[in-house]
Amino acid sequence: MKSIEVRSTRREQWIPITTQVESAVRESGLRDGACVVFVPHTTAGVTINENADPDVGTDLMEGLARIVPHDWPFHHSEGNSDAHLKSSLVGSSVLIPVRQGRLQLGTWQGIYFGEFDGPRHRQCFIQFLREASGGE
Repeated sequence: MKSIEVRSTRREQWIPITTQVESAVRESGLRDGACVVFVPHTTAGVTINENADPDVGTDLMEGLARIVPHDWPFHHSEGNSDAHLKSSLVGSSVLIPVRQGRLQLGTWQGIYFGEFDGPRHRQCFIQFLREASGGE
C-alpha cells in the first residue's frame, strides 16, 4: 500500500491525482490487476471524471452545491454537514484496472480528490491488487 498527500487551498475543490496514482502503480511494479484509491476522510471523496475540460469539474462542484447547499438548517454543530453529505454522494474509493503496468482509464478520464471542507492537508491510500497467477 502507498499513501499520497493532498493539500487543498479552498473549501471546495477538485484536485487531480491521476499522476500520483500512476507513479504509485509504477513504483509498486504492478503489471496486471487493479488499484483501489481510498480517501480516509469524512468530508472529502474521490471520483473519476473528465480531465480535458475544467468546466466539467466546475459544473460538478456547482451541481453538488445545488443538491446540498451549505446553508441548510443542519443539526451537526460543526458547520460542515454539507461536506459530510457531499463526501457520501461522491464516495470514498474508486477501483481502477491496471494492465501492463498502466491505469486503464478512458481517454478523457482522470482521478480527482474532492475537497469539501478545506483548506486542509489530506491523504489518500492506494492499495494494489495483483492478478492471481495460474489457470482459470
